Amino acid sequence: MALSGRLFSHVIVGAALALGACTSPVAINGKYAEPIGTAPVIENPTPYTQALYCIGQQVTQQPSPFVLAVGKVADYTGKDDLETGKRLTQGAALMVMSALSKAGVPMVERFDTSVAELELKYANNKLISDRGGNGPYRKIMSGSVPGSTHHVIGGITEINYNIRSNAADGLFDLVSFSGQLYVLNVGLDLRLVDTRTLQVRRVVSYQKQILGREVRAGLFEFFNSKLLDIGVGERSLEPIQLAVRSVIERGVYEMARELYQVPAGTCDAYLKHGDKIFNNGAKKRV
Repeated sequence: MALSGRLFSHVIVGAALALGACTSPVAINGKYAEPIGTAPVIENPTPYTQALYCIGQQVTQQPSPFVLAVGKVADYTGKDDLETGKRLTQGAALMVMSALSKAGVPMVERFDTSVAELELKYANNKLISDRGGNGPYRKIMSGSVPGSTHHVIGGITEINYNIRSNAADGLFDLVSFSGQLYVLNVGLDLRLVDTRTLQVRRVVSYQKQILGREVRAGLFEFFNSKLLDIGVGERSLEPIQLAVRSVIERGVYEMARELYQVPAGTCDAYLKHGDKIFNNGAKKRV
């Protein structure tokens, strides 16, 4: 048994040395280590993206009389972790812009106009040329910047932890196991506002529940005076930020459908398909 213990110790030490060999204190070709991961860059759709594309097909069939801008869409939950910072994305406004683009809605920039304002200042001082410095200075033309007819504002208003949870654990002989399911949710409120009159044309409020799961199993055994304890586990949680993007796309869909008077039922099949994807995914995860 002592020989087996020494052999086990040697295996552990060898594994540690093998892991250590993956990094080097000396940079080779400018790197101390090769990063892991081979996943390619892909698009970032949600189950409701196809519904937005469907709205876009309706919008592009005729010239759009509407031009939208996106204002402040902030995180109003105030949830903050000491170690990891903000729990929810601070880029909800950018997600709204992407959703409007998928729906084919014309937009003008109002979220970050710092570069445009700086260039306007330079042009006003006759410092900017449109020909690389070799041509005449850029002239400021009245009415050259198109305005918006409507704008979207709002925010992430809810994140509720552990709405409900279930747990089970047990021990049989020398084998232990435990499992837990827990649910949280995020909520969003958006407003579609007429820029010229400030009349609120549409308000949407959506929430999505998020499922988390944790499973663990273990085996322990005594060898003379020594204890062998082996445990394996798996923890998974639906991406919270993907849930935020999903409720945003769902809300933008309703706004675009209302604004462009898309007949009810035209793209509803894509919404039902999105709901089905989420439902089937939840069943598989459970």
